[in-house]
Amino acid sequence: MSAVVVLILRILIAVALYAFAAYAFYLLWKTIRKPADTRSGSSMPALTLHPAKKSGMQTQRFESETVLVGREKGCQLCLADDTISARHARLSYHNKQWWVEDLGSTNGTFLNKLPVTTPTVLTKDDTLTFGKFSLVVEFE
Repeated sequence: MSAVVVLILRILIAVALYAFAAYAFYLLWKTIRKPADTRSGSSMPALTLHPAKKSGMQTQRFESETVLVGREKGCQLCLADDTISARHARLSYHNKQWWVEDLGSTNGTFLNKLPVTTPTVLTKDDTLTFGKFSLVVEFE
């Protein structure tokens, strides 16, 4: 009779151990999956650039995570002027913020009249200057 009791106890302990391991793996999976769910669920604000002064330039709205500014045809914000480098600057969205980065342009990129030397966070109503073009930043 005691052999049957020991066998039942061993089976119950094995089932409890497997249940504990399955629950631990479930919690690990849930913890690893949570940041990915948060990233995909957050909406990126659209970037809108308004001309700072009447320059004949239209307001531009961007919904992609990266916006290249330059004279090249492949740039999302193409500014056809000699004061603009072929690939002048990059505007990118990461860490829940929009950033501006100069790409080694000849005439520089300026944020609120200060030169951009490292990637810098953009805020609403900042003024970006690329060559002779000045644009005001807004988020939607």
